Amino acid sequence: MTMPEIVHSYVPANILQRLIRFDTTNPPGNEAACIAYLNGLLTEAGIATTLLEREPGRPNLIARLAGRGDSPPLLLQGHVDVVTTAGQQWRYPPFEGRLAEGMIWGRGALDMKGGVAMLVTAFLRAHQEELNLPGDVILALMPDEEKGSACGAKFLVEDHAGLFAGVRYALGEFGAVSTQIGLRRCYPIMVAERQYCGLRAIVRGPGGHGSIRQREGILTRLTRVLNRINMVRLPVHITPVTRRFVESFSQAQPFPLNVLMAQLLNPALTGRILDLVGPMGTALEAMLYNTAVVTAVHGGDGANVIPSEVELRLDGRVLPGFGPAELLAELQAVVGDGVAFEVVTFEPGPAEPDMALFGMLAGILRESDPEGVPMPMLITGVTDGRFFAQLGIQTYGFTPLKLPADMNFTALLHAADERVPAEALEFGARAIYTALGRF
Repeated sequence: MTMPEIVHSYVPANILQRLIRFDTTNPPGNEAACIAYLNGLLTEAGIATTLLEREPGRPNLIARLAGRGDSPPLLLQGHVDVVTTAGQQWRYPPFEGRLAEGMIWGRGALDMKGGVAMLVTAFLRAHQEELNLPGDVILALMPDEEKGSACGAKFLVEDHAGLFAGVRYALGEFGAVSTQIGLRRCYPIMVAERQYCGLRAIVRGPGGHGSIRQREGILTRLTRVLNRINMVRLPVHITPVTRRFVESFSQAQPFPLNVLMAQLLNPALTGRILDLVGPMGTALEAMLYNTAVVTAVHGGDGANVIPSEVELRLDGRVLPGFGPAELLAELQAVVGDGVAFEVVTFEPGPAEPDMALFGMLAGILRESDPEGVPMPMLITGVTDGRFFAQLGIQTYGFTPLKLPADMNFTALLHAADERVPAEALEFGARAIYTALGRF
């Protein structure tokens, strides 16, 4: 490959366009061709790589740059699979990677092929420019994040933990994307995530013949249970990360919004404030409460038989520092007797994040955008960071994007017309490159 071609390949917008054109919808994933393209970029630049598979056709790519050894290795991690586009109406074809209106359009532009393009660009640039790295930098590009990571991060952590020996910190999704909050442009950096806790619940009651209505039967009981779970907030919990987020968030707002938002930290007023601030409150609520959402209801075998048992499946999310026992107790207090909950799956995370790199990352964002306000954030979902946490690795969501004030990042995730400004990718790649030299 000639030097002009290498330089061209380091433009994150160009890399993203190529990545989008690989349909890696999961399931089934089919990430092999996409990973092969990225592997080609690295090997043609003279970087040694390793490919590891749990299942054929679903490779993980690992590459490493040597540093001075003054700092522990730094991990850059991202995934190349994407969610479905089925049933969505797109302005441009979702796997075309079209550049239009200053944006690159396509599935994965934000989640997270855009992030991968920025990570790879910074990694390649560090190699090409022989950046004096404080420690080794490890790049891990993985499949299967959108469906549980069994072939990706989970596989690497469980079967190849030695690849990450000595690593204490990682940069990956999901954070440092600008969000217009009031009059300020804020950059929430993910430092913690809620823990996934899948639950099963059984609601029981008298069965009977479908021709006879039961005013106080199982269906009435089920309706009450569903309404209680859906409408009643569990107890509020002000975790350290959320406290710092709300304090930073409030200080960035004009009067009187700053005073109002600061009251979120008063448990006696938290719920009332959330109700007052509308859609903003919906996003903030998940940072302040354990939650459980009913995602499936199963019961009954025949049209003429009232079932005596109905099974519910719930997507539970537990705040850092809490576990399934607290969630079950809080739910039981809400729904009362007559419902039996059990834990099906729990994916624990660290009780408290390691904030050692936050100041450095926040400083890079302030240099890149002096008007921006960096702040730590607890994300309401989960990322591959939960698996690396099992090795003692703190992941920072640091795939920076400076977006237009009217662009709602979260509304585009997993949605039609997912897109990202091409210049925002350059902003992020530069910030990540800077971080590689400073960590």
